Amino acid sequence: MKKLLLILTAIFAIEATIGTATISANTNGKAIRVFVTPDHQDWNYECGERPVFNVLVLKHHTPMQNVEISYIISEDKMPERKSGTLLLKEGYGKIKLGTMRDPGFLRCEVTVKDGDFTYSGYAAAGFEPQNIKPTVEMPEDFDLFWMNALRESAQIPLEPVLTLQPDQCTYHYNVYNVKFRNGAKDYFYGVMTVPTKPGKHPAVLQVPGANVRSYKIDKNLVDLKSVVTLIVGIHGIPIDMKGDVYDNLKYGALKDYNRINIQNRDKYYYKRVYIGCSRAVDVLASLDFVDASRIAVCGGSQGGALSFTTAYLNPKVKCLYAYYPALSDLTGYLHKRGGGWPNLFRRSSDDYLRNDNVMNTIKYYDVVNFARKIKVPAKVALGYNDRICCPTSMFSTYNSIPGEKSLLICNEIGHYTYAEMHHDRNKWLLERLK
Repeated sequence: MKKLLLILTAIFAIEATIGTATISANTNGKAIRVFVTPDHQDWNYECGERPVFNVLVLKHHTPMQNVEISYIISEDKMPERKSGTLLLKEGYGKIKLGTMRDPGFLRCEVTVKDGDFTYSGYAAAGFEPQNIKPTVEMPEDFDLFWMNALRESAQIPLEPVLTLQPDQCTYHYNVYNVKFRNGAKDYFYGVMTVPTKPGKHPAVLQVPGANVRSYKIDKNLVDLKSVVTLIVGIHGIPIDMKGDVYDNLKYGALKDYNRINIQNRDKYYYKRVYIGCSRAVDVLASLDFVDASRIAVCGGSQGGALSFTTAYLNPKVKCLYAYYPALSDLTGYLHKRGGGWPNLFRRSSDDYLRNDNVMNTIKYYDVVNFARKIKVPAKVALGYNDRICCPTSMFSTYNSIPGEKSLLICNEIGHYTYAEMHHDRNKWLLERLK
């Protein structure tokens, strides 16, 4: 009886720590649940400390008896450091991870086999993440490079075209497809909501995560009744095409677009992207129903990265909110630690990128260097279990912000968001756009 009480106490402690949302996110309705949780409530440790990970395996909501687990311990996005197996007689056990001498993250992944199925759970312990320093270098002419790019771009008129979409309009806001010039023969496309209430309104630019796809309005973005919103795509193609055109581009001409012309800093794919997002702010500021003194930018993943670049490039941006920013500290892998998406130097197939031309290009596009330069309030939301944009890379960016900043950590999340995070974003943005 005493042992059963101990197990139930462990279950309640772990579920209290990770929250019900984690259960849903990690299990996807599967019969077996694998929970992995560090023994510090905030998942943080001092360098040299030795975390203990609690492991709980439930089958049909009941601790699984005599279950063998396999575990792998590794530093963030790096090769396996240690592995092993452990028999959990009553579904609950502990794994000692070892430690880290330098700031970073140590991850424990646990798998369980049951019949023909394999189940897994994982978590990461953070070792002084507030002290993680970036590896990417800042070029001396960083400001000059982007100032010249902006000056060249300014020669191209915006010529925005707003096309009403009557079938999407509501009593509170109208919806428009938007098109504006980003070059001599290059356009950006997006979708905008405009409050029906007359007057000048604050505006939020939402910049996109990675992929090639269509775009629709985001009804979870701030208060559409009182704020103008603009969501843009970055690839110079309309955002509402039908059929399989996006997949054809995704696996064809735009495959691995994040590597296109990476050998040349002046022709790298993201140059027109960064400039185009800045011009989207100019479009908003030019509209007679937008208060140009109240414009914010937000986005997640690639969009988190573009939030930083846009805030640096365009002084009209008043604040930024970034979910799990990508393109952060890309050179981390060259220093034997995790780097940011798109993980340019992680695979041996990317060895062709390890040359001086690429190294030079990256310095001008790594989000860390934009974070070092921004002068507006910034908020970053991230999770320790993100294996797309690893937390080591994201803290490299966050720790580089010199001015007003704040951090929302949902330790257990991966590369996704909770509804509560959307609420936090909207509340934070609206407070600064008053």
